[in-house]
Amino acid sequence: MNEISRRKAIKLSGMSAGAAMVGLSISPLADNKSEIAEKKLKIVVVGAHPDDPETICGGTMAIFAAAGHEVISAYFTRGEAGIEGKSHAEAAKIRKEEAQKACAILKARAVFLRQVDGSCEITPNRYSEVYDFLKTENPDIVFTHWPIDTHRDHRICSDLVLDAWFRLGRDFELFYCEAMTGTQSQNFNPTDYVDISSVIKQKHEVCFIHKSQIIEEEYPQYHGRMETFRGMEHKCDFAEAFVRLNQNRRELIS
Repeated sequence: MNEISRRKAIKLSGMSAGAAMVGLSISPLADNKSEIAEKKLKIVVVGAHPDDPETICGGTMAIFAAAGHEVISAYFTRGEAGIEGKSHAEAAKIRKEEAQKACAILKARAVFLRQVDGSCEITPNRYSEVYDFLKTENPDIVFTHWPIDTHRDHRICSDLVLDAWFRLGRDFELFYCEAMTGTQSQNFNPTDYVDISSVIKQKHEVCFIHKSQIIEEEYPQYHGRMETFRGMEHKCDFAEAFVRLNQNRRELIS
C-alpha cells in the first residue's frame, strides 16, 4: 500500500456542512462529499473506562455511525472502582449497563476488555490482549486517549494502543483524544477538528446516561468548555479536537 502522501481528505456524505469531518483521515478538507460514502469504514474508539469514549469522541462517533460506518466502543475496564460505596462487582454491573445504553443510542457496538478500573497495568499479556483485539477487528481508524494525562489508566490505555499500532505495521489511522484538558490531558495541541454542532444534543444524551458518575452536574465545567473552546478554534459552535499520528500506511481513499 502507498503511504498517504497525496493528503486527500474525507468528508461525510449526507451530513450538513457543519458536521463535516476535517482531516479524518487527511487534510486539507476535500470538496467532494461523495468520496467517503463509497467506502464503509470501521471505527474503533478505545477508552479506559465507561463514559470515556463518549466524552472524548462521542460526537465524532455519532457522525460516523449516522453515515453508515461501523463504530465500536471499546472499554478497557467496566469502571469497577468508579462508584463510591459500591463493590467492584456492583459498580461494574451498573457502569457496563450505562455504557451499553449509550452505545445503543450511538449505534455503536460495545466491547469490554479485561483490565480493572484503577489498576490498569502494562504487562506482556496486556500488550497481547490489545494487539489481538485490534488485529481481529482490523479497523480503518482508531481513537484513543492522549498519552500525557494525569490519569494512570488513560496513559496505560494510550500506550497499549500505540504498541499495537506499531506491531500491526501502522495499518490504521491513529488519533489521540483529549479528556478534561487542563485537569487530565496536558499539552494537547490539536492537528484535526470535527464540527459536532449537528450532533451535540445526541452526544450530551449519551454522556448523561452515565448517571453513576454524576456527569450531568460536572459536564459543563470540563467537557462542555472543551466543546465550546474547540468550536471557537474551528469557527463553529461545538467541536472535538484530535492529534493525528502521521505515519499510518493504510490508504482510506483510493
